This record gives sequence, C-alpha cells and structure tokens, in this order.
Amino acid sequence: MKWLDKIPFSTLIIIAVLLGLAPFVPQPHLLEKLQMLFAGTLSKPLDIFDLLMHGTPLVLLAIKTVRHFKYNN
Repeated sequence: MKWLDKIPFSTLIIIAVLLGLAPFVPQPHLLEKLQMLFAGTLSKPLDIFDLLMHGTPLVLLAIKTVRHFKYNN
C-alpha cells in the first residue's frame, strides 16, 4: 500500500469530494446508488460500476487516514 502513501491527502480529498458529489444536481450518484443498495434494487451492471467509481476515492481516503494515524503515532 505504499502507492497510497505517496498520494497527498489534499489530492485524495479533492478527488473524493468531486467524485462523491458528482453530479451535483439533482442528486449525487453516490447517494443515489447507496440508497439503491440499501433498498435492494442495485442490480444493473452500470449502477454497480457507478457505485464503485464514485465510492472508491472515499474508501481510499478512509484507508489512507487509518494508515496515517496507525503508523505515525
């Protein structure tokens, strides 16, 4: 996971916010896809891809944050 440590927090935060909230109107895809996931209606391959694409930066940011506090304290 050293490749993740090389990515600056600022870059990862910007990517996570932009992809997490895109498109801004009428509703962010990530929120829409999470609602579909919890409702049990997330079944189309495109919807699953959307969830992965919009959610991956947030997951990477969370992993980087945990690693940062675990190894730098």
